[in-house]
Amino acid sequence: MKKGIAVCLLIVLAAAFAGCGGTAEQIPQAPEPTSFASDAAPVSTAEPAPESAAETESAEPSEAEQTAPEDEGEAKTVVVFFSATGNTRRVAEKIAELTGADLCEIVPAQPYTAEDLNYGDSTSRSTVEQNTPSACPEIAGEISLDGYTTVYLGYPIWWGDAPRILCSFVESHDFTGVTVIPFCTSASSGAGRTGETLGELAGTGTFLPATRFGANVSDSGLQSWVDGLEP
Repeated sequence: MKKGIAVCLLIVLAAAFAGCGGTAEQIPQAPEPTSFASDAAPVSTAEPAPESAAETESAEPSEAEQTAPEDEGEAKTVVVFFSATGNTRRVAEKIAELTGADLCEIVPAQPYTAEDLNYGDSTSRSTVEQNTPSACPEIAGEISLDGYTTVYLGYPIWWGDAPRILCSFVESHDFTGVTVIPFCTSASSGAGRTGETLGELAGTGTFLPATRFGANVSDSGLQSWVDGLEP
């Protein structure tokens, strides 16, 4: 009897131990921490961080690389001149140098020869032209004043007046919004009303009185004149 009871007790204990073992296996285990090798990065689902300031600026051209737009309101200056013997040319070139202006020459379609400029010959070309108010010698090529707001206009004095080719020039251009600063060269004759007369022929723009220079005017003299024109 006792032996049978002992066997039953052993069976009950074995069953109890088996049940406890099954329960223990069902307890979840904490996951082991995950580590990443140095050459592998974790995959992230977060949005990428914004670029740094340095990276953002590098996408734009640097200040040195950018081309600044031209100032459309910037005043532009040109020195336009006619010279038959070279005296007015020298003065015009110096004025352009001092002011930083562009330089443009009025070139006659038919160049003047030494005979044409013979003041002692009443039949020479220049004498006949100056005595003919309607004379308009032809200019070779086109002279554009587009974009210029100031024009220095140079010429020699022939028989107390501007050469007729200057009439051809001013009558063929629109000087609206342009300030014209006439200057002339001569051995002895003054500028007279040549600046005003050219302005009347042009009919547009603002023409200042002409300033006369001798052939040997100094650079400092021209500099003083240019400085005196500034407001």
